[in-house]
Amino acid sequence: MEKLLTHINTPKDLKKLSLDELPQLAQELREFIIDIVATKEGHLGASLGVVELTIAIHYVFDTPVDKLIWDVGHQAYGHKILTGRKDIFDTNRQLNGISGFPKRSESEYDDFGTGHSSTAISAILGMAIASKLNGEHLKQHIAVVGDASIASGMAFEGLNHLGVSDANALIVLNDNAIGIDPSVGALKKYLTNVKAGTAKDENIFECLNLNYTGPIDGHNVIGLVEELERLKAINGPKLLHIITTKGKGLKKAEENQVVYHAPGKFDKNTGEQLKKSDALQPPKYQDVFGHTLVELAKTNKKIIGITPAMPTGSSLKYMMEEIPDRAFDVGIAEQHAVTLAAGMATQGLIPFCNIYSTFLQRAYDQVIHDVALQNLPVIFCLDRAGLVGQDGPTHHGVFDLAYLQCIPNLVVFAPMNEMELRNIMFTCQNGLDFPIAIRYPRGRGVNLDWKNEFNTIEIGTARCLKEGSKTAILSLGHIGNDVSLILEELGQPESIGHYDMRFVKPLDKKLLKTIFRKYENLITVEDGCKIGGFGSAILRLANEEKISKPVKIFGVPDRFVDHGTIQETQQIAGIDFDALKTYIKSTLNQCE
Repeated sequence: MEKLLTHINTPKDLKKLSLDELPQLAQELREFIIDIVATKEGHLGASLGVVELTIAIHYVFDTPVDKLIWDVGHQAYGHKILTGRKDIFDTNRQLNGISGFPKRSESEYDDFGTGHSSTAISAILGMAIASKLNGEHLKQHIAVVGDASIASGMAFEGLNHLGVSDANALIVLNDNAIGIDPSVGALKKYLTNVKAGTAKDENIFECLNLNYTGPIDGHNVIGLVEELERLKAINGPKLLHIITTKGKGLKKAEENQVVYHAPGKFDKNTGEQLKKSDALQPPKYQDVFGHTLVELAKTNKKIIGITPAMPTGSSLKYMMEEIPDRAFDVGIAEQHAVTLAAGMATQGLIPFCNIYSTFLQRAYDQVIHDVALQNLPVIFCLDRAGLVGQDGPTHHGVFDLAYLQCIPNLVVFAPMNEMELRNIMFTCQNGLDFPIAIRYPRGRGVNLDWKNEFNTIEIGTARCLKEGSKTAILSLGHIGNDVSLILEELGQPESIGHYDMRFVKPLDKKLLKTIFRKYENLITVEDGCKIGGFGSAILRLANEEKISKPVKIFGVPDRFVDHGTIQETQQIAGIDFDALKTYIKSTLNQCE
């Protein structure tokens, strides 16, 4: 029997099917997603969970005239396949391919770019209000939001406004009790009671003046179509509560929803993850953080671990397993995480607040107002700093050096390797009187033997890795390992010195003044944005010292870097190994 999906390239094709054919299409769409993601990798479980919902929305509504937003966007693979990108879906998250998230410049069906959570309700309300003001009274507006995302502060802000508006907007609450890790918090408990029929109080969404329907089966595509058709005829703000299973249709993904959020490559038939090389590899920075935190917390009872919804991704899960009363997953609530840590710090606790670099952007005011202004010793551990690869521009952590070093009282540190990360964590738990941000990259370090004895790091001090005579390379963070390897390949040239600066704030002014006097030119290397970054800080100090020697800055240029592998995105930014080596080698020729 010929497959239905073969003939569907746009929602107009979808509407030609009968209701009875939709379950077959759902099966085919699910298989298509599994086939591609099994070999190309990507976000699997979320998209499998909303296959029926995706079909039903595009079947009932007139997209792209009607507006549809997928909150976060992990779950939008089926949407992309049904909206003209089926034939190029195998390029998903690949260099020059389609994005792993909805992207306005990619398709007229992607009405709003997403990647961070909890933005969809505010955005869809903005669109709905605009439609009324433009006289487009029949236009429909739909936002699909997960139960983890709707618990975020911004989502509630949007609901609060939506409930007092007359906007023609439908919020679909996709309730599967999990985001990337299991959902947490009082709202999760409430939704569990709603599903069980044991909720005693008036429905919270009706209290917010929303026309509430549900909960209904999110995998009954015919039932979804019928309910969406009914809601389509009702004006005003509405919320449809559906129950789904993340990873639906692939047994392994249903059984292990955390791992199969983004499982890497796997066998499409069995779901088994494909084994990676058994060769010994250095640990991931996130695991060095996680294990080190447990090690320190066992001897220091004041240490607290905090993460906003990323216990697995940050490896705070290790502390949550071993010392659960001092490790907190606060849900998708970065602002709350930061101020919670600040409150704890006022009472003498030592909070390690672990947030992805890209997500700390969502709590910038709290970093300034609640932590730095009060000079509270919160320890920010910023995972996924620098270019992160295939998640692309919504997730690259390239702005932290610029947006943090301008904040008074805040120290900013970037470890070059695992031991430096351990040592700064050890240093921080010994009683700081100021806040500090520690930024480290996604992926693995460089050492197999990394559990060395702890050493205290003197705040604001750099390390000389190699003396030179004419050119000084000043590196910050993990990318300094590339510089060391390049110099090794070039035979450790006598004219080039290499310094691991470690701190972008405060800079090691004493050492830098010596470097300014000694060397004829400088090269700075960082994996953050050039504007306002580490190189800019070196230039500011050179100007203060009235130094006019040339400084070449390697960093991320003033544009958003697209998705690709980490190596490919570094190449786009001009900070890859080969680009650094070529330039460093050219300085040798000038010195001869």
